Amino acid sequence: MILRQARNPSSVAAELGLCYTISMVFASLRYAKPPFVSLVLLAGVLLVTTACATPQSSPKYQEGQIIAVAQDTVLTIADLRPVLRKADVIYIGETHYTPSHLDAAIQVLQIVLDEGRTPILGMEMFSWDGQSGIDRYLKGDIATVDQFLTESHWKDNWGGKYEDYSPLVDFAKTHQFRLLGLNPPRPFVRKVAQNGLMGIGADPVLQQWNFPDPFPADDPEYRRVIYDQIEKCHGGMKPEVYQKIYEASVFRDEGMASVIATTMSKEGVGRPQTFVSYTGAGHIQYGLPIPKRVQRQMGGTLKQVTLYLHALDPEYPEDVEYLINENIADFVWLTTLGPQGRQPRCGE
Repeated sequence: MILRQARNPSSVAAELGLCYTISMVFASLRYAKPPFVSLVLLAGVLLVTTACATPQSSPKYQEGQIIAVAQDTVLTIADLRPVLRKADVIYIGETHYTPSHLDAAIQVLQIVLDEGRTPILGMEMFSWDGQSGIDRYLKGDIATVDQFLTESHWKDNWGGKYEDYSPLVDFAKTHQFRLLGLNPPRPFVRKVAQNGLMGIGADPVLQQWNFPDPFPADDPEYRRVIYDQIEKCHGGMKPEVYQKIYEASVFRDEGMASVIATTMSKEGVGRPQTFVSYTGAGHIQYGLPIPKRVQRQMGGTLKQVTLYLHALDPEYPEDVEYLINENIADFVWLTTLGPQGRQPRCGE
């Protein structure tokens, strides 16, 4: 994958993964000291209700089209197959709770299987501290979904309706391939939300998850894109609030990248495994949040592909054109509009 420069990143919505980061930060801060809580929770009303705008699509475009962004050409799923066959890591960026995006992900996983490769599925919706529960459920050692959700710490870390993501888990269980939680556990995110990133890499508990120590230096391009998005979508807050949200975003993206890089290092690049990462689209935009971090951790040895899933609203072709003009990912895949409908970008 070629990492592209964002043309106008401050105008990109705070995107999907950032929305979850924001909600996680505010849930975490109920444990902070009262004066800070008052400030942040007041701002949080604005954040959580207005942040989650995600671009959605158009009439001159059609559902099922896959657009190769660099060439601005339309492909079919059959055209995409040889690209996926050669990839070590496939990043799928979704709009949360959009059924057609799960369908697209399952198509990708099926292609990987059809090509004789073994998928390893990583999901943002699960966290590291629930991995033993995930493993036990996939092996059949857990009999009920309720027990699985308890042992995987679903409610503690994600908390949405499990049914909205169960098809991916069921697919992994049926086809007997690994499913990994990508997200750092909420207690760690809470620490960053309250105290910042300083010293987080040296946390003795965090070290068991192979988290980088020392924590990597800030990426100026990542900061420019993410910080600008936060400010554009949530104007009027104090700098320290912006910084806390930003640092929580950095922490989560670095943590998710660590799972992918650590797994691929153990498996060995070039072997018949393909890591399929399923996260909010904000975590793959411009290749910056997770893909660039994985390349850095792996020394640039991976073949990576980014698929940005976009729920198409035929009344808004400009949404698709915007993603193409922004070079948002390697491919933009147009799917059926989700139950939440089109959500305009910040500033519209």
